[in-house]
This record gives sequence, C-alpha cells and structure tokens, in this order.
Amino acid sequence: MHPAQVTLRGALSAATVALLAVAVGCAPQPEDPEDKAADKPSGASCAKGKLGTETSGKLTVATDEPAYEPWFTDGKPANGKGFESAVAYAVAKQLGYDKGDVVWQTVPFNKAFAPGEKTFDLDINQVSISDERKRAVDFSSGYYDVRQAVIALKDSKAARAKSIADLRGIKLGAQVGTTSLDYIDDVVKPTRAPAAYAKNDQAKSALKNGQVDAIVVDLPTAFYITAAEVTDARIVGQFENQGGAPEQFGLVLDKGSALTSCVTDAVDALREDGSLAAIEKQWLSDAVDAPVLK
Repeated sequence: MHPAQVTLRGALSAATVALLAVAVGCAPQPEDPEDKAADKPSGASCAKGKLGTETSGKLTVATDEPAYEPWFTDGKPANGKGFESAVAYAVAKQLGYDKGDVVWQTVPFNKAFAPGEKTFDLDINQVSISDERKRAVDFSSGYYDVRQAVIALKDSKAARAKSIADLRGIKLGAQVGTTSLDYIDDVVKPTRAPAAYAKNDQAKSALKNGQVDAIVVDLPTAFYITAAEVTDARIVGQFENQGGAPEQFGLVLDKGSALTSCVTDAVDALREDGSLAAIEKQWLSDAVDAPVLK
C-alpha cells in the first residue's frame, strides 16, 4: 500500500474515533445507581438545624399508620408521647430542630426499607437493623435493644408452651417483612406454614378469632397487647437473641444519605448521656422480663 494512503487512512481513522468520542460524550447515558449515590453530599456538616434535609429548616420523620402503642400514643406520632415519638423528638433536638420543625409523614412499614429514593429524612417504626436491609437503606446506630415474644390465648394449648419445640406444631402468625416472622421461620421452624399479615392489627384479629394459635411480636408490643387489646391472651415467653449481638431498632435513612453520620452521632449521644434509658423507662417500663423459650 502507498505510504500516502496509509497516512490518509490513519488520519481518517483518528478523526472517526474523535467524532465518536464526542458523540458518546453528548449522548444521554443511563444513570448508574452508584453514581447517583456518589452525587449526594458526603461528609456533611452536622451544624445544628442546618442539615441538607428534604425541606430546608425542617426534619421530615416517617412512620406507619396506625401508629401502635407503646411506641406512639393515641395513634398520633406528632404528640411526643410514646417511646418512638419521644426518641424522634430527642434526636431532632440533638440535630438542632425544635418540635415545631419536625414534619411527620406516613410511610408503610415495608416501604420504609425497600429499595428506592426516600421522601423522608428518617423513618422510625420498629425497624430492626439487618445486613439484608442495609443493602437498600442506611441505618443509624441502634436506639433500642429488642427481643421477640410469643402471645397466645390464655386457655389455649399454645399458652402452655415451655420451649421452642412446643411451638413447632401450632399455627403461628406475624406481620410480613418483620423479624418476628423471621424468628418463626428460622428459630421455631414450625411444621405448619406460618400466617403472614400486612399489619399487626390483622395478626391480633386472627389470634382473637382462632385463625392462628399464637402470634409473634416484639416484647414491649406483646405487653401492651395483652394488657390493653387482647386481655384474654398472655405472653408465652420470649426468644433469646440470635447470633450473639442483640437485635436493635435503628432509624432508617435513604441509601447513601448525607445525614446518616449526623443521625448516628445524635443517637449515640442520647445513649451516652442516659436520655435513651430515661425515655425507655418512661414509656416501656411495663416491658419486664418474660420466660425465655429455648
């Protein structure tokens, strides 16, 4: 081939590559979720009341509806009464937001930790921290160490259970997507498929109506249910924590949220100065020991 032809072809090839590079650079590119997370502010300042929140100067806090006792009182998260309402306002204050700066939002339990961008700054709704959930959302450090418990009607066979083995042949139920249901599947390993309900209210109704023999909920909720809602039921017992580390409830944040470290620092400060213990004593004092099922 003639040297001039080689040179010309090489120049054309180089020009073609350059044009393609420009075209690709100008063309719309598919958004990478990781790139989107990287675009979020990182290492954000925790300046009091000046965080990069959903609404400037406000802190948007989400929870499910209905809002259950003893975590909330009278179904009104904004009244500051109940353990989680009190914790939410304590965290807000630690972050520099007054009670009037807190905006409440209703978000279903399962949606709070599902993949996807969030419309809240943080969610508080008895959501247990887990590695699986951490793939989709961020968590603060734990604000409450929790155990799961079994409730059964007082005159039932299930109420006489003394061990995990005694629970295997009975019909159990729990709210879908919860660690309560996980404990049934992974710890009890029942011979009968458990019933899963969208809401705890449905699980309680199933217990009352004899559709299940027993239900599993967290221990403070179990004490409230048996004291105020299903008074002919009793707490059969509680489960030991699995894997050594305690199960903990954490505040849920958007994946890669610039607020995560600030919220974690706030929770840690409340734990260290005794505020969380004081709130727990005020609102969960009835949640005393129950027999441990082994």
